[in-house]
Amino acid sequence: MRELSVAVFRPDDERLADAVELIDSLGATPVPDPMLSIEATDATPREDADYVVLTSKTGAELVADSGWKPGGATVCAIGPKTADAVREAGYEVDIVPDEYTSSGLVATLSDRIDGARIEVARSDHGSPVLLDGFEAAGAYVHETILYRLVRPEGSGASAERAADGELDAACFTSSLTVDHFLEAAADRGLHEEALAGLEEATVGVIGEPTRETAAGRGIDVDVVASEATFDALACETVEAAAPTYRD
Repeated sequence: MRELSVAVFRPDDERLADAVELIDSLGATPVPDPMLSIEATDATPREDADYVVLTSKTGAELVADSGWKPGGATVCAIGPKTADAVREAGYEVDIVPDEYTSSGLVATLSDRIDGARIEVARSDHGSPVLLDGFEAAGAYVHETILYRLVRPEGSGASAERAADGELDAACFTSSLTVDHFLEAAADRGLHEEALAGLEEATVGVIGEPTRETAAGRGIDVDVVASEATFDALACETVEAAAPTYRD
């Protein structure tokens, strides 16, 4: 019996390497297919904010490379992985929400930010939940786009596997990975075939927004990770796929 094949779409750096290692440790065969590539904008966050929000490892590394200083701002990370990256970049982390999502961070800060200046430093595909939620709580919000997320050239090996009925599971980490997967399939003339392949596979996602995007594109979601981390997503998706896996 061949091993369960699981597509992962992390950027082609240590995050992809870690994802491959994790899938392999779970007794499955990873199908690495990066769907996100980073294009830095060279922008830097403002330095006069009361709160600074960082939402990714990439963002933490870019602001550190730029020499940006938080001054007296309260530094917020959207989750533990981002917090670790912020610390590794040389900054202290003051706040990490209990729920590792945009809505979780809004809930954590909402009772303390009326009239405060909040700097949100992130990618060009950030959720509007942060900005809308902070503004609704009475904050003055500024967003700095640190980097753009684009689809790498040559992506789509997993779409071909899905179209051929050779993909058993897929781990989507954002709405953009869903869209880029389908774009890659369409570029190969395999859009409908890839969708059909995903219907037979176990599809896991991080977060309700990604589930909604997948559903809106015709993809049935089997697993929404219990927490917004890739480790939870991978473990729960592989566990869900295993009972239905066929020789």
